[in-house]
Amino acid sequence: MRPRRNEGIEQLSFWQQRLPLPWALWPAEGRLLISLFAFWCLAGLLVLASASWWVATREMGEGAYYLKRQLIWMAASWSLFGLAISTNLRRWLKLAGPVLWLGCLLVAATLVFGSTVNGASRWLVIGPIQIQPSELIKPFVVLQAANLFAHWHRIRTDEKLLWLCSFGALLLLILKQPNLSTAALTGILLWLMALAAGLRLRSLLATALAGGLLGTASILINEYQRLRVVSFLDPWQDPQGSGYQLVQSLLAIGSGGWFGEGFGLSTQKLQYLPIQSTDFIYAVFAEEFGFVGSAMMLIFLMLVAFLGLRVALSCRHNQSRLIAIGCTTILVGQAVINVSVASGVMPTTGLPLPMVSYGGNSLISSVLIAGLLIRCSLESTGLVGGRCGRQRRKSIG
Repeated sequence: MRPRRNEGIEQLSFWQQRLPLPWALWPAEGRLLISLFAFWCLAGLLVLASASWWVATREMGEGAYYLKRQLIWMAASWSLFGLAISTNLRRWLKLAGPVLWLGCLLVAATLVFGSTVNGASRWLVIGPIQIQPSELIKPFVVLQAANLFAHWHRIRTDEKLLWLCSFGALLLLILKQPNLSTAALTGILLWLMALAAGLRLRSLLATALAGGLLGTASILINEYQRLRVVSFLDPWQDPQGSGYQLVQSLLAIGSGGWFGEGFGLSTQKLQYLPIQSTDFIYAVFAEEFGFVGSAMMLIFLMLVAFLGLRVALSCRHNQSRLIAIGCTTILVGQAVINVSVASGVMPTTGLPLPMVSYGGNSLISSVLIAGLLIRCSLESTGLVGGRCGRQRRKSIG
């Protein structure tokens, strides 16, 4: 009869068996990234608690109102994160096409049945839950773009046209909501992934020109987008009107000084700074942690970008390499755009700060993208994914 192991070792073995790869065999990039993403989410909860507490107390009668709901979404997001790192990328890639088409239908449904806020129809209300399809579709845009561009020179012309038209329809539907920021981010993501896949530069330049013209047309057609561009150029021209958001954001960032006012001590969040829990949450962070905290945040994003590129370079297949590039681009790129908007470097957009801003749709999308990036890192070892990976795990075991 075999001796019975103690309970602590049994518990450790239980969880190790459920990891796609024993922790000791994880690549250094994967281990660092999962630690950074966990820190990113925890820090985001603290920043959100500070940014939302006063408004939640005043409007909802409970200071932790937004924080509690974000914790629920966080639990759901990390469940998807575990699913992402334990599921073969091939399965995700097979799902990408159908989910992309479903996403197009849901985005189209927002134009007919959607809830309109500030002149934009971006949400579908299902009972107590609001769904924003343009956010939830982002991971599958990355996956299907990797499907398309990785085999660009080997697939038929009609298949290329099918998926290019699908991406184009998605971008046009998002623009129709209107949601220029998400459409622009998605377009830039597709363009960069196509560039990384080695598509002809002439075609890419023509696509970039067409995208720029489309974005300009959207700004000219939609008055509120035009006002955002004008207020970005000179927010002090109308500090109580179109420039109010940016002026208050700049005042918050400037009030932080070198070391900030201290955690929870922001004054601009006391109903001076609008949408301080979502689009302009960085301004609250900058006021409370100052220039030093903001610089550390940018260094943190640079580290995530560096590790994401390391993962991409270590990938064994073109598809996983493009997935890693796409995931890194959308996480870091969206964060940089959010910071740039709050700092007055770019016109005001509706892009949240990933894993920090309040909102379940953005949180689920961002954490799932992070899980896909770590899955790329795990499959780069050759010990997981496919029949070869299973054989190697058995030999190690």
